[in-house]
Amino acid sequence: MNVLPEFVLSRPTGRTEAAAQLADGARAIAGGTDLLPNLRRGLEQPLRLVDLTRIDGLDRIELRDGELSIGANATLAQLACHPAVMRHLSALAVAAGDVAGPGHRSAATLGGNLCQDTRCVFYNQSAWWRASNHGCLKRGGDICHVAPQGQRCHAAFSGDLAPVLLAARAEVEIASPSGMRRMPLDALYRDDGAAHLTLSAGEFVAAVHVTAAGCERRSAYRKARVRQAMDFPLAGVAVVLALREGVIAEIGVGCSGTNSRPIALQGLEPFVGAPVDAERLAALAKLVQQQTSPMRSTVTAANYRRQLAAVLARRLVRELAADAVAGSGA
Repeated sequence: MNVLPEFVLSRPTGRTEAAAQLADGARAIAGGTDLLPNLRRGLEQPLRLVDLTRIDGLDRIELRDGELSIGANATLAQLACHPAVMRHLSALAVAAGDVAGPGHRSAATLGGNLCQDTRCVFYNQSAWWRASNHGCLKRGGDICHVAPQGQRCHAAFSGDLAPVLLAARAEVEIASPSGMRRMPLDALYRDDGAAHLTLSAGEFVAAVHVTAAGCERRSAYRKARVRQAMDFPLAGVAVVLALREGVIAEIGVGCSGTNSRPIALQGLEPFVGAPVDAERLAALAKLVQQQTSPMRSTVTAANYRRQLAAVLARRLVRELAADAVAGSGA
């Protein structure tokens, strides 16, 4: 990697001030575990970085009025062991604890993980390597080497926290020069590896809000990766499940690592009111395979990652259902 390029660093103490500075084309930074390596590889060269870590309250995690609210500056290390997170959305604690190593988790933040850049074996390389390959559609070139006949970038989103929060139907709070707004987390993303976030100039993620779980709701996250430590998911799957009187009362499934955006699995309405049996598990696996669209953006085959996602989803639903039955004493 190269040395960092020159830039101006500003440290606002308020959301309005930060949004105004970001509106000028600057980049937001908190932990920097995703952005700084990109700067050193020459993938990005912003003239200004806006440090969000001095904004009061942006690291707060609290349970209020039946809602779990998590500030964007909460670190992954905090999420991995916070009592409210572990109680109301344990999969989020698991996912946070699965990211990289302890040093990374002590700096990396919720907001940064949700907004991290998409990845591809043709993109996440040194400047000289990319130059020898004439760049790519995402940076410095005019074709996607993953799909040369197409007109879009297929770099994959590989964050671990988004699928959990999508499965739990979380909302994200956005700060902008005109004030604050809330929207479903799903609306933060678009299926474009070169521009996967829908944030406009001056906007940044300030917090995430999730309805606090009842005792019936269980959650789990699991990812497959090349290495069992410090690696991005080839496929990551989160499931939120609640059973009532032996049938599904609530189900949500989120996937990461396969598409240019994290996805919330669609078409789960027929599962509500049905038992968790072989027929439903097979139908779930089919839905996952239909809605995940991995390309050869990693070192493993695309169809292998699609099959991984389907297997993980099926296993997690089965395990959560068995745990719910055991917990009810049935």
